[in-house]
Amino acid sequence: MATFHETFRNIFKIHELRQRILYTVALLIIVRVGSHITLPGIDSFLLTSAMANQTADNLFGLYDLFVGGAFSNAAIFALGIMPYISASIILQIAGAVIPYIQKLQREGEEGRKKINQWTRYGTVIISTFQAWGVTIQLLNMQHNNLPIVPDAVRGIAWQASTIILLVAGTMFIMWMGEQITEKGIGNGISLIIFIGIINRFPFAILDEYRLIAAGQRNIVIEVIIIGLMVLVIAGVVLVTQGTRRIPVQYAKRVVGRKVYGGVTQYIPMRVNTAGVMPIIFAQSIMFIPSTLFSFFPNNEFIGTLAQYFTYESFTYALIYAIMIIFFTYFYTAIAFNPQDVAENMKKQGGFIPGIRPGKQTSEFIDNILTKITLPGSVFLAIIAILPTFVSKFGVSGSFASFFGGTSLLICVGVALDTLQQIESHLLMRHYDGFMKSGKLKGRRF
Repeated sequence: MATFHETFRNIFKIHELRQRILYTVALLIIVRVGSHITLPGIDSFLLTSAMANQTADNLFGLYDLFVGGAFSNAAIFALGIMPYISASIILQIAGAVIPYIQKLQREGEEGRKKINQWTRYGTVIISTFQAWGVTIQLLNMQHNNLPIVPDAVRGIAWQASTIILLVAGTMFIMWMGEQITEKGIGNGISLIIFIGIINRFPFAILDEYRLIAAGQRNIVIEVIIIGLMVLVIAGVVLVTQGTRRIPVQYAKRVVGRKVYGGVTQYIPMRVNTAGVMPIIFAQSIMFIPSTLFSFFPNNEFIGTLAQYFTYESFTYALIYAIMIIFFTYFYTAIAFNPQDVAENMKKQGGFIPGIRPGKQTSEFIDNILTKITLPGSVFLAIIAILPTFVSKFGVSGSFASFFGGTSLLICVGVALDTLQQIESHLLMRHYDGFMKSGKLKGRRF
């Protein structure tokens, strides 16, 4: 088995793999640069001072985490890739209830192109509304009674140009994500989210260190809580990797009621078939209320209602958890269709011992899938809302999110998926990969 040092050397010996990695890194650098280019007409000094007084333990702080600080920088990439994900979610949900979209999903490459085109249109619409909300928020932000958007540039022209820049930034990020997936290494959209989360980690560590040095945090309590979080998440991840195997008998020759020369295979059904997709889906939906509330910054009723959707509220955690459970079942139904599996088994002459082929087989598989998906969905929900409860013990949400919840799952999943693709390139050219078996378990989203 090759050492890690030898493996990395082998990576750069392969011309195609080297080019793909360098291409991916170059586009990710562009994403990070765009996250620091402030929108025109904004006083960057006042913006920095105003954002320094803002708490990161809220939903906008979580959104800022996903876009790598671009939101707090009021950058041209402030909206990040989230509008694209929201549009994808809407179309996937629509595909479950609208026959025409279902038909497109089954038409292969042509149908996929059509759906991708609609997703882009949806991204433009969603990002336009979100950009409008951002402009309203920026117009209402002040520091020491000084507006961060000077009176000299305020007006319809500034709002329109800012909306155009923000929408264009989102579309450009979406394009770069697609290019990484096609010409680079790993899943482009996932890597953009991954790099944004990782970018905030040093700042979260530094902020937490300053609070500990100032006596506002107890380092012993924080270490204990974070350690417990890591143990809980590790246990949950191990549980959700479990599978239920259903035996399938494939008959080579049938004489009367006897089967001769039968071959037994297994259908592996994972406890967590959906991966982290339910969390990303639910998180994207949870950003919508905050976006809507931003349109009415001075309305007392809306302000009161917004308190129930703050990152620290139990209402937010409850709704978030319910949505994760729902999307787990939804995405599992998309990824694993019992009816299609039963039909394919019947066509190939396979059957589950004791179960009639066809409808009864489909119902049997669906029943098992429903039962094993429930604990998987509950465990995902627990991981996702864990930082909300940990923050009640004095650990800041921005710091806790790196050791639990969405951030950790995304980082681990994307890292494993990218390593798996690199592993495949190495093994195809007879180089040792990162693991002797060459089987790294990754996630795609």
